Amino acid sequence: MKRAIMRNVQNFIFLLFTFASGVFYFCFYLSGIALGLALSFTVVGIPLLTNVLRTTQAFVQHERIQTKIYTDISIEPLAARQRAEGNQWIQAKVELTNGENWISVYWLMQKFILGCICLVIGVLIYIGPVLCAFVPLLYPHLELYFFGIPVDSELRALQIMAVGFILMIGCSKIGNGLVQIIGGYTRLMFKAIRR
Repeated sequence: MKRAIMRNVQNFIFLLFTFASGVFYFCFYLSGIALGLALSFTVVGIPLLTNVLRTTQAFVQHERIQTKIYTDISIEPLAARQRAEGNQWIQAKVELTNGENWISVYWLMQKFILGCICLVIGVLIYIGPVLCAFVPLLYPHLELYFFGIPVDSELRALQIMAVGFILMIGCSKIGNGLVQIIGGYTRLMFKAIRR
């Protein structure tokens, strides 16, 4: 029982990390690439864009490690890239024309949509049933409704608590499946980058 609870907590944390990292990647790459392109006519724009694209490999490796820790899905790491020799403009050309960078940006930014879905589903399948279990403690102090039905008696509160416990068991399996799907997303991302 304790192991199942810890697994559910770990799954919920992974879903929250997916949301947080998806928001971060989306904001970072959207603002970094937009600012780099907007300033490309100055001396600052191209180096900014180059440095933003250099972060892709570190973030992709972070996703691989996070997936391994939370889902036990092993993914082979990407081969380390060497920086191009030459001046700053040659290095910028290499980074800007490297297809792996742009594919990585595409997959990392898509994680924003996946993260939003994970947040909603994570709250519904992990927080919702727990709140249902606490309804008997809360209904005397709050005006509660369960799918439009007022919770105004102890019997109804106990029924909702029973529904909460049943949902905890069923939603645990849904959460495990969702975490495996997200691990599969990371695996697909690595396959796309390696092509």
